[in-house]
Amino acid sequence: QVRLVESGGGLVQAGGSLRLSCRASGFIGKIDTIGWYRQTAGKQRELVATMTNGGDTNYADSVKGRAAISRDNAKTTVFLQMNSLKPEDTAVYYCHAKLIASMPDAWGQGTQVTVSS
Repeated sequence: QVRLVESGGGLVQAGGSLRLSCRASGFIGKIDTIGWYRQTAGKQRELVATMTNGGDTNYADSVKGRAAISRDNAKTTVFLQMNSLKPEDTAVYYCHAKLIASMPDAWGQGTQVTVSS
């Protein structure tokens, strides 16, 4: 089992920046890919950014150039730095971990990000 706890959400003005954190605990050595998804009411959860255990990153087109995913050396915390925020970035942001083998994915509880115009 892997437990994920997000923090860092809040209210920010358009054009501002925010850094989200996701602390992983439990079987963190079983994490293959970790990253961020977001969801707004009535819409499907969508990928924002991911990072593989090897450090390869992937970003949604909507955030490319504005977002950066990173992690600490111990691989226990993953960060999402978002700059030049837009009102359309408003969503609940979820941390997600894809685990190796047949272990079930892990999700955090989510953190609200609201960007005011």
